[in-house]
Amino acid sequence: MVNRTRQVGLARALSKLGYCSRSEAVDLIKTGRVRLNGAVAGDPEAPVRMESARIDVDGQPVAIAAKIYLMLNKPRGVVTTASDEKGRQTVYGLLDATLPWVAPVGRLDKASEGLLLLTNDSEWAAQLTAPETHLDKTYHVQIDRVADTKLVESIEKGIRTAEGDLLRVKSVRVLRGGERNTWLEIILDEGKNRHIRRMLDSLGITVLRLVRVAMGPLPLGQLAKGKVRSLKNEEKSVLDQGLHIRHANSQTKIR
Repeated sequence: MVNRTRQVGLARALSKLGYCSRSEAVDLIKTGRVRLNGAVAGDPEAPVRMESARIDVDGQPVAIAAKIYLMLNKPRGVVTTASDEKGRQTVYGLLDATLPWVAPVGRLDKASEGLLLLTNDSEWAAQLTAPETHLDKTYHVQIDRVADTKLVESIEKGIRTAEGDLLRVKSVRVLRGGERNTWLEIILDEGKNRHIRRMLDSLGITVLRLVRVAMGPLPLGQLAKGKVRSLKNEEKSVLDQGLHIRHANSQTKIR
């Protein structure tokens, strides 16, 4: 639910209302298309008291948009940005053109596949991706070699990259193997840029495929590649319950 009693910047207000992303809001404001309480607003950081402010875009009042929660099975080769300067396909090309604005919850890089959530609920997305949330993300990863016990133990201990980052996993196990490669299941409860790829690259290992199969208690399931569907009420509730439990646990540790 949007907290309408706080004062926030105008660009953020448009994002919180589910109208567009914050960066898109900045562009709208700077091109003179946004009015705040009847006056053209040119400052994206102009303070807005959301319980009483009137915001118009292109002459139309902005109301709180109905919240949308989607899951997508992202194919390999598709990027998660709204637009791409290189002309590559984006996840937005997989969505119904009649949908209101939504944004990805976190990212999957171009070469990665699997579960990607999208929503216009920016506060919910921020909770899911906040570092202190420690939401589990489960990946199935195919590597270019047979994994032995020593390799699994190395990953479990954490890897220091050449840049000095210490990359850790919550757990790792062998799913299945062949004569030349292995599928691993890796669970992260933190997420740095290209976390798994950088970790394995530091060990001289090439990732052949990387598929996110679950976020917290929410599995990708049988959703076909490139397809999108709304989250069921019970799926959203289970995710929310997990967020609340983790938040309570983190507060307990702080005390």
